[in-house]
Amino acid sequence: MKAALLPDRGVVKVVGDDVRKFLNGLITADMDKVKPGTARFAALLTPQGKIVADFIAAELDPAEGGGFFLDCPRALAPTLVEKLNFYKLRAKIIVEDLSEVLGVMAVWENPGVSEFGLGYPDPRLPALGTRVMLPPHLTEEAASDLGAELATADDYDAHRIALGIPRGGIDFTYGGIFPHEADMDQLGGVDFDKGCYVGQEVVSRVEHRATARSRLVPIAYDEFAPDDGLPVMAGEKQVGTIYSTANKRGIAMLRLDRVADAMAAGTPLKAGGVTIRPIKPDWAKFSFPGEKPAPQ
Repeated sequence: MKAALLPDRGVVKVVGDDVRKFLNGLITADMDKVKPGTARFAALLTPQGKIVADFIAAELDPAEGGGFFLDCPRALAPTLVEKLNFYKLRAKIIVEDLSEVLGVMAVWENPGVSEFGLGYPDPRLPALGTRVMLPPHLTEEAASDLGAELATADDYDAHRIALGIPRGGIDFTYGGIFPHEADMDQLGGVDFDKGCYVGQEVVSRVEHRATARSRLVPIAYDEFAPDDGLPVMAGEKQVGTIYSTANKRGIAMLRLDRVADAMAAGTPLKAGGVTIRPIKPDWAKFSFPGEKPAPQ
């Protein structure tokens, strides 16, 4: 078992009367499914359907004070607070950025439950393990309580890259990407059965028309890692961009139809001269380049 404090993560607290209803009308997750010990992956979108911030929403037991705590990118915590306050109007809601006093620890490889802080399984994928919101100075003590080896944020990053899980701010730019492109629809980040929320019409249209042509997908390479931000080329045609890399694995934004055409033509994909291969992760349910159509 390994545990690591993630310094890029912050915590936003949202409490007040009807806070569940308030959040449910704004974000992509069904907040009725968030319970103590059961978190949900979610995002706040622009009215045009692009991701303002993604986060994991966890609930504190009412016996311990209650409220929702959003495990979010630390750099975006002030923006998230500002946006939520913008939408609250006359709702009796209090939104606080607690990132100066609370951090997020990830625990993976046979994770357990710590008595320290607010713990919850990562709702995106079981293999990501669990997460704990806690004061950062308690990280070592919490890891010891779990019997976990204290690892680094880079170790965790390599773990999530191997699983093909995108990371906002690294694999995509906030404000410029739709949930489907960031695989949120594949990782439980969008509830298509809930009521209205900001940006819902666009997201629903993409889902029903199956028009997500570009996605962040895992890739593999056998040489030195290509630099982040390099274009992925199929001959003379750009078909995507490379982002995270670690231990012969990476994540790239690929135009899937163009990649499929290149693979059908036997044209290799290269980034900075390095040959890369798209790999379909176990969690992906979308049609992947090179797959044979399912029999009718």
